[in-house]
Amino acid sequence: MPAQLGFAEAASAWAQLEPALRAEALQVRSGAGRELRLSAAQLKSFDSATLSVLLGCARLATEHGLRLVVSNAPEQLRALAGVYGLTDLIWPSETTPA
Repeated sequence: MPAQLGFAEAASAWAQLEPALRAEALQVRSGAGRELRLSAAQLKSFDSATLSVLLGCARLATEHGLRLVVSNAPEQLRALAGVYGLTDLIWPSETTPA
């Protein structure tokens, strides 16, 4: 993910992420993988539009029978997801009891 991903950047970020994630999903599935990984380590500036992009990523992973794993997300992004009730959709493995 880019360093800045807000409302102004969301459409162009998704236009870049979607084909890359689709290609990655095909590679993961062909290798019998189960997780589509996305790093948010570079993400420094974001807003609620970032959550929309992440939901699109999660939906894409599900379409391919995979689970999205978002790593290194800023705590503020996780808190924002919690405010909107989206934590379970973006980080399901961390909220589902084993």
